[in-house]
Amino acid sequence: MLKILYLVPNLADPAVARRVDMLRLGGAQIHVAGFRRAGTAVPSLDVDTYLELDQTFDARFAQRLLATAKAMSGARKWAGGLPQPDLIIARNLEMLGLANRLQGFWPSRPSVVYECLDIHRLMLREDAIGRAMRGAERHWSKQAALLLTSSPAFSRNYFDVHGSLPTEVVENKVIWDGGERGRNPALAAETNGPLRIGWFGALRCARSLEALSGLADAMDGDVEVVLRGRPALTEFNDFNAIVAGQEHLRFAGPYRNPDDLAAIYSDVHLAWAIDFFEEGQNSKWLLPNRLYEGCLHGAVPVALKGTETGAFLERNGIGIVLPDIEPQTLRTMIGGLTRERLVQLAAAVAAQDTARFAVNATDCVALVNKLAGLLAAPTRLTEAA
Repeated sequence: MLKILYLVPNLADPAVARRVDMLRLGGAQIHVAGFRRAGTAVPSLDVDTYLELDQTFDARFAQRLLATAKAMSGARKWAGGLPQPDLIIARNLEMLGLANRLQGFWPSRPSVVYECLDIHRLMLREDAIGRAMRGAERHWSKQAALLLTSSPAFSRNYFDVHGSLPTEVVENKVIWDGGERGRNPALAAETNGPLRIGWFGALRCARSLEALSGLADAMDGDVEVVLRGRPALTEFNDFNAIVAGQEHLRFAGPYRNPDDLAAIYSDVHLAWAIDFFEEGQNSKWLLPNRLYEGCLHGAVPVALKGTETGAFLERNGIGIVLPDIEPQTLRTMIGGLTRERLVQLAAAVAAQDTARFAVNATDCVALVNKLAGLLAAPTRLTEAA
């Protein structure tokens, strides 16, 4: 059985639990170590070893770096209680540095995989800070055998430009056992009532909140907006006040992933998959979790043209791709949807092959086998031109 040490910067991130489940379902034994965001509950992870190194804070990158440096300096002490792994997966750059530190602690050096699912804005700066960050990434990547990323646009626009390891794209698909899927309410016999838009997951885009709030207000009850998940309060002037002041927009709190996905997405007609956080960079290149979750469970996705998400919808002939999120555009293209058109859009999503949005046990085994093939593999960092 492949023994994996998974190093993560945010143990309470639901995406961490999903990756753990995927690796476990693929037949690996998982030990996890990392940091937990202040204010979040201790997560319930299906792992053999759970080691919490420290607490960190949202939007305080310097504090997270200091916490990582502290963990590096004390690594010999805390890592002594961990079983020797065959492989270390380092989620994000600071964890890659920690993985480099740990590699020499065991008699045989474990292989390292760099998992990068977001390109932080600091990595894209052209000043000394950006060059230093990319230099650290290149230095630490020399000890890695594979890059795991979630969107081909990350490879095209960043890793292929700055130098890349051999890359495996593992999209943010839902782990699904073939059970019941959610169903768009537009396909039900009763189609009366307002159009409902769901914005679920990591809520961190102030422009999206402003646009959705404005649309709900302008449509005066014909459109309702439901927010669920984890709002990044540091990204909004006053999230709670904005939501409280809207009659047709409401925040319904967190949800359990994957337990609640079918219920929450089948309660809305449209799934908002637009994000201006780190506009023109990370938000343009990513393929978000909500894209796969919504489509699997019947919600019609809404994306922005010129983004990787918009291109995904266009390739598959589904969803609504907006040219912009100006008020008139939203009132016309979303507020102006007829029931007949909404039914057509919902039916197109429901007709898709579920493999576009979900992975099963066979897929998980294939991933773990790919990782097992890296053991003792030489690193192969490709220099940028």
